[in-house]
Amino acid sequence: MANQVKEFNDYREKMNEVILGKKNLVMNRFFNLDTNTYAEGAVDVKTKEMLGLVASMVLRCDDCIKYHLGKCYEQGVTTDQLYEIFSVANIVGGSIVIPHTRRAAEYWEELIASM
Repeated sequence: MANQVKEFNDYREKMNEVILGKKNLVMNRFFNLDTNTYAEGAVDVKTKEMLGLVASMVLRCDDCIKYHLGKCYEQGVTTDQLYEIFSVANIVGGSIVIPHTRRAAEYWEELIASM
């Protein structure tokens, strides 16, 4: 099986460079706003990434889920904590979130194995 983590990160980096390289003011500002939203503030970065993961799961965005899984891993989220995050996402989002939870669990396992 191909390394999902490397493929995802490589593709994301490549396409972000393409998008930001066009120097579109609105897109660049939006990317900057996103970056600043997850910066340390009154709420710590780890909590913000966990919130981002729940929101991404409820909105059913697999790319966003993978991104926030990686950031949660970097912030020291444990597997036990992750499954509580999954629980919140599934309660809020309903059973339609279950397929995304499966893919998130698979990606988390590969993330752990690749680091």
